[in-house]
Amino acid sequence: MTRLILFNKPYGVLTQFTDRGQGRATLAGYIPQPGIYVAGRLDLDSEGLLLLTDDGRLQTRIADPRHKTPKVYWAQVEGIPDEGNLTKLREGVLLNDGLTRPAQARIIEEPEGLWPRDPPIRHRAKIPTSWLELVLREGRNRQVRRMTAAVGFPTLRLIRHAIGEWTCDGLSSGQWREINVL
Repeated sequence: MTRLILFNKPYGVLTQFTDRGQGRATLAGYIPQPGIYVAGRLDLDSEGLLLLTDDGRLQTRIADPRHKTPKVYWAQVEGIPDEGNLTKLREGVLLNDGLTRPAQARIIEEPEGLWPRDPPIRHRAKIPTSWLELVLREGRNRQVRRMTAAVGFPTLRLIRHAIGEWTCDGLSSGQWREINVL
């Protein structure tokens, strides 16, 4: 039986089990399970769903961009994008490492049941924020942040809600659960 762990990674936690003397929080402080490996990555300053497994083929299927596994992100951005900005995200954005694949993009309400971030994001009285839902099928380094910035709306908070069929629903920040995969 293949093991799969769904972990709601908090802000400021490395997606590895050691930090080589830097003193930052790692997965080892949350998941005391031997023999599992991260399937993909999530930046230190991003939150949300991280998958870990003991199956190398499943790990590759989840993480390798060739498999085009959809990943759903919720991004709180500075400002309020209009339909033209969303169209740019949907068609692909030119970044310094090339054009991104087309993405699904829409404005959403602040997600219900969202856990507080520690530390909280900065608030500016004269600049509104909004939430976007982006669905990507590739995984470039800091891609969502670079895409939203490229269309003029810097990301303030980034949460990965889903990878393929798996979500972080029902998991508080820092919690995990194991499921069996056939």
